[in-house]
Amino acid sequence: MTNRALRVKRTQPLRVASCATVAALLMLSGAAWAGAGAPYHAITPSLAQRTIVLTGHDLTVEQIVEVARFGAKVALTPEARQRSADAYGLLLEAAAEGVPVYWFNRGSGAGRQKVIFAGDALAPENKAALEERQLAIFRRGARAGMGPEISDEEIVRAMLVVRANTMTYEAASPPLMEMLLDLLNDRITPVVQSRGTVGEGDLGPLTNVAGAMVGAGEVYYNGERVAAAAALARAGLKPLAPFAADDSALESSNAYSTGQAALLVNDARYALAWSDLIYAIDLNGMNSSITPLSAPVQANRPFKWLNWNAARILDMLRGSYLFDEDPSRIIQDPESLRASSIRAGSAWQAWALLRDELLIQINSSDHNPAVRVGASPADSWELDTPQMRQFYVKGGPRSHGLHGFILSNANWDPYPLANDIEAFTLALANLDVAVAQRINRFSNTFFTGMAPKEYVDGEPGRFGTAQGSGLAASAMMQEIQGLAVPVAPEGNALIQTVEDLQSQTRLKVTRARLAVDDTIELLAEDLLSGCYWLDMRKEQQPARSFGPVTSAVWVAFRDALPFKEGADPHSMHPIHEVAATFIRANAVASFYANDASEPDSGGARSGAGGKTAPPGRAAGK
Repeated sequence: MTNRALRVKRTQPLRVASCATVAALLMLSGAAWAGAGAPYHAITPSLAQRTIVLTGHDLTVEQIVEVARFGAKVALTPEARQRSADAYGLLLEAAAEGVPVYWFNRGSGAGRQKVIFAGDALAPENKAALEERQLAIFRRGARAGMGPEISDEEIVRAMLVVRANTMTYEAASPPLMEMLLDLLNDRITPVVQSRGTVGEGDLGPLTNVAGAMVGAGEVYYNGERVAAAAALARAGLKPLAPFAADDSALESSNAYSTGQAALLVNDARYALAWSDLIYAIDLNGMNSSITPLSAPVQANRPFKWLNWNAARILDMLRGSYLFDEDPSRIIQDPESLRASSIRAGSAWQAWALLRDELLIQINSSDHNPAVRVGASPADSWELDTPQMRQFYVKGGPRSHGLHGFILSNANWDPYPLANDIEAFTLALANLDVAVAQRINRFSNTFFTGMAPKEYVDGEPGRFGTAQGSGLAASAMMQEIQGLAVPVAPEGNALIQTVEDLQSQTRLKVTRARLAVDDTIELLAEDLLSGCYWLDMRKEQQPARSFGPVTSAVWVAFRDALPFKEGADPHSMHPIHEVAATFIRANAVASFYANDASEPDSGGARSGAGGKTAPPGRAAGK
């Protein structure tokens, strides 16, 4: 973790930040980074009294954030609990009927043809052997993976809630399912190594969780690092006694990467919303022509998300002097202002696709093997073939008469999600290019039509000049450009060449979260520059109106960072940090009531609409 810039982790309700609030947040941020190494960032469980009910079907990004970042508890619906119990019963029945099951009565990976046991799993000899085998596997989990340790509690909790929701489709023993819920609800957060997964089945991080469940290794109990066994005892929990295929049910998942992708989707929406709002400020600051955003122009090219974003920016500008005639206004702005809505709309489109893929990923099974209770050979022609029938469980006492199929598969390949993470990162970087360039255009009097020195006495003591922001924006873009370079496709023939593809989802989501974090840093410079130019336009013509939305942001920001040096008792804080803290501390919805709208909807879409929480600390920061 590098101290590239202070990052403020917001866990309180959103509100407009005053001078004193910003100063306090900056001091809190500085304290969080004090000392060497990577300090542990425990959550503030402000929603600990709330319970998110998991169905397996309709978990949202907002709910993941509430559990992961704000400590909400979880519970299962009776239907979800029964679905998991039925899958577990089918698993036990399969062994009793002699059906070969990957990663249960047969081995896994290169040992997939090895017979682990034969006959009924609950027969005394088999039961004792399975209990011993599973406990040994779980205990070894505490030593798995590669460091450094994950230093953000929210990442581990996001992984746990995603796995709890998706595990309702898997053949997990009821005690395993209950222990997963207990870890979340009693805030026992396993120490998890950040590496050790190729992003295609997060075995390493999830085996660390397995170790904690049986009392091996260490955890954070309410933010305090203790031995796992001690934490379980303090919470009044007995260590798990795993059975059957519990190692498979827990570990065969992409929940580590997927949980971080949920945090990404939440934080990315927050950044995109601020990008739109600051763009509206920039248009006011440039005395721009708003014809590119108008309905006739948009109708000539009906891209849904581009049209939506143009209308959104116009709505933010409603009441602005830009809609009044001004003989000094030039007919056409530089492309970075004229086309920012196109870049923004494209980034929103990439975000929406990522969100929709994520909602599928968190509400379905990515497990191998696939357990389908109730499926029959009569359901489709391929199931009624000799090859497929050997994996059919007819049903008996272990499954309470239920039948179904248990099939090996490649569902743990998360490529739809992995691809969309990278696509969003690239779209965001292309938007950031426009942000950086429009900052620099304010240094050109051909576009501004005025020079600041005409209205203020020199540059010293004024915040957010184009020159200063331009240098910082260029520095940030160098970092963002590196993050936008795709992760090279890779295939290593692992485990006797059985596992020869890798998705690298962990790398992709880590880089995407860093790109979002850097985007907020870039937008801080844009906010400084844009508000400076609002000051200039007011100096030029005091009667000008910027519209209620952008005016509200400008006034609130000037409360946090007054225009004249010396008016702010906390003015010795770097102004960039004041701006970045202001963005992280105030949701766009605080200024713009229509922030939740999206194309073809009257409000927020299910999953991640306008109700996004403030961004947390990106991994690696």
